[in-house]
Amino acid sequence: MEQQYQQVENFEGQGQGEPSAPGKGKAYSNDEQKKPTRENEPSKERSTTIRQLEDQEGPDGMDVEGHIQSSWTEIATNFDDMKLKEALLRGIYAYGFEKPSSIQQRAIIPCIRGLDVIAQAQSGTGKTATFSISILERIDNTSHHTQALILAPTRELAQQIQKVLLALGDYVNISCHACIGGTNLKEDMRRLEKGVQIIVGTPGRVYDMINRRVLIPDKIQMFVLDEADEMLSRGFKDQIYDVFRYLPKDVQVMLLSATMPADVMDVSTKFMRDPVTILVQKEELTLEGINQFYINVE
Repeated sequence: MEQQYQQVENFEGQGQGEPSAPGKGKAYSNDEQKKPTRENEPSKERSTTIRQLEDQEGPDGMDVEGHIQSSWTEIATNFDDMKLKEALLRGIYAYGFEKPSSIQQRAIIPCIRGLDVIAQAQSGTGKTATFSISILERIDNTSHHTQALILAPTRELAQQIQKVLLALGDYVNISCHACIGGTNLKEDMRRLEKGVQIIVGTPGRVYDMINRRVLIPDKIQMFVLDEADEMLSRGFKDQIYDVFRYLPKDVQVMLLSATMPADVMDVSTKFMRDPVTILVQKEELTLEGINQFYINVE
């Protein structure tokens, strides 16, 4: 394991970059399959359902732009400028996006280019969609090999990420499976043996599937740690290392989190290569609309 590390030394709520509707969008004729526009979007009357798929983050009054420090200078202020697949753009607009949020404007392009990325942003600014769009753009939908692996700290978050990926990729024709504890083990094995392009899971179940040689990691190109502060600063650290040592040496690593304390940054250096960093200033980590107070108890 230690040798592998040395070789590699590497929902959100509603805001500008968050969806307001989960619909699949209308069917398109051949003449209509042009670059998606706002005219092709579904009605915003369906906004309630999509919020239920997310983390209930992003209270009213939150500044979704924030103040961002970034080592990446290229900014795409709309999705069209990112030169995404037209099928993916259709899914993005059908999902209810209007424009990318600050974190999406800066993080999606380096992720698509295969660079290691550490992205930190306030809850409710579109971190889940950031890596989801990047994965969907890079995925080879003609191959049934597993190409992307996403780890999340909880079963609920893993399932939410899966729903976002399937909704955004509605027109891309991809397969995505949530590999989590508390579900039928044989069903997981059967599904993975058939071939899944994107796997979202919790560290324990994913590592178990690798050990059973049901999940074959040889073709994985993208490795994502969502909620990295919780994943790396608690008891998941060893499990993540166990999973990582089976991945290809040139795998792309993306860390995304609302907070990125120093100890997590230190750990990330063990398996990231010269990562692009997109970090929110400390004073901006508290969301507007949340009052913090304490009671001094004698």
